[in-house]
Amino acid sequence: MTDAAARRPVTIMRKAIRHLQAADPVLGGIIARVGPYRLKFSDPSFETLVESIVYQQLSGRVAQVIFGRLAAAVPEGLLTPESVLALRPSKMRKLGLSKQKTAYIRDLARHTRAGTVDFAGLPALPDAEVIERLTKVKGVGVWTAHMFLIFALRRTNVLPTGDLGIRSAIRKAYGLPELPKPAEIEALGQRWHPYCTVAAWYLWRSL
Repeated sequence: MTDAAARRPVTIMRKAIRHLQAADPVLGGIIARVGPYRLKFSDPSFETLVESIVYQQLSGRVAQVIFGRLAAAVPEGLLTPESVLALRPSKMRKLGLSKQKTAYIRDLARHTRAGTVDFAGLPALPDAEVIERLTKVKGVGVWTAHMFLIFALRRTNVLPTGDLGIRSAIRKAYGLPELPKPAEIEALGQRWHPYCTVAAWYLWRSL
């Protein structure tokens, strides 16, 4: 990587933070309190989406244990459509996966094997098309697709309006009487474009 390439993400982030501070004084206050933006990314892969499904509605510690068992149950710890489908559903249940999540992961494996979900091609697609393709899989809703866009595809303008943490943070920061609805968050977030992901991260951290 050249020096110029290494500096590019830093330059973009500085621009994003300056934009958010100027556009929204409330968010600007959160940015000043939280400090530097740091986001940990994952690979945009089949395994990453499987992990997202495992983590749905579970505490981080419990999900980590179950995901570790699943990885240990396949050859060389490599989660692929083939290695997942080679496991019996009953075996997956014994690892700690619910009946629903077992079905969701197997459905994702089938879609990936058939090519209807092509992880190699997702980085080239616009956000809306990524969401459309991923949500064809059972158990992958818009929230999970948003998380994949943010943490795997590294998109900078994603606003997960259905995320409870985002809703709670906005209610607290803006002094709202109740949790905002998605439409209200969209309206508020207009000022954050094109850096909604950065705004979302700071809202999460504010809690």
